[in-house]
Amino acid sequence: MPQAPPVDHPPDSPPVCDYEGADYQTRFWEQSDRAYEDQVEAIALQRLLRGERGQWLLEIGAGAGRNTPRYHGFARVVLLDYSRSMLREAQTRLGQSSRYIYVAANAYHLPFADGFFDAATMIRVLHHMAEPQRALAEARRVLRGGGLFILEFASKRHLKAILRYWLGRQSWSPFSLEPVEFLPLNFDFHPRAVETWLREAGFRVERRLTVSHFRLAWLKRVVPTRVLVALDALAQLTGDWWQLTPSVFVKARAVPEEPPPSPRPRLHFRCPACGHTPLAEHEDRITCPSCGRIWAIRDGIYDFKTPIHEPRR
Repeated sequence: MPQAPPVDHPPDSPPVCDYEGADYQTRFWEQSDRAYEDQVEAIALQRLLRGERGQWLLEIGAGAGRNTPRYHGFARVVLLDYSRSMLREAQTRLGQSSRYIYVAANAYHLPFADGFFDAATMIRVLHHMAEPQRALAEARRVLRGGGLFILEFASKRHLKAILRYWLGRQSWSPFSLEPVEFLPLNFDFHPRAVETWLREAGFRVERRLTVSHFRLAWLKRVVPTRVLVALDALAQLTGDWWQLTPSVFVKARAVPEEPPPSPRPRLHFRCPACGHTPLAEHEDRITCPSCGRIWAIRDGIYDFKTPIHEPRR
């Protein structure tokens, strides 16, 4: 995916991976052999979400809405993605429903008030983050105390990488804590490093699931998908003991915990440029009364990616 500079954000803001106009959903999920990965991720989410309820959930990096229908326990779901075209695909997939709100924005600068959400998820997103600690800190900022956070990340310490390292077929060590960037803006992380970043951001890890134990092309060709899924569902339960798979799911809680907030009928926005809240919402735009920036609301998408008016510098 092309790298895109953040629009109208501080100069030290990290680069982002922009899927604008890409056929990711079709090419990667629908036309490739990814049924196994999709089904085992659905099982992991079902386990980690069991018994969880709330009013507002934020899906960071929602893409085309593949996972969105799986968040059954939450009344409203905000789909956030940097790509407007992916959000339009999600609208088509999910249909007309007041349950879903679509926001185009940068995950490093979430346009939401502090402590607003009851839960957040970040699935297949962290591996695009050049500065994952900053992304995790932003997720914590918009969660209330005690809020649920489900994170999936690409692990560098999996069995295939270990074997390749021992055989001298790769130079980087799967046991070292630093990330490995195998393609531009595509990173694998060490599980222990990710848990350190979560604690530093203000989360307490409650559970881990290891996912995609059998992500091997030849194995998926010779073994029926339902068999691999059933085996993976069992193997996921070892996640609190060891993590040796290319995908790891973590269930965490924002600390310190606080009483649940009173009902919040409307989404509370925050200026991603100057941090002011609240913003003024109109029929076709959102304005910041502090810095004067204006963002459009187009076709049901709140577009914080590119302001339609910027203050003079």
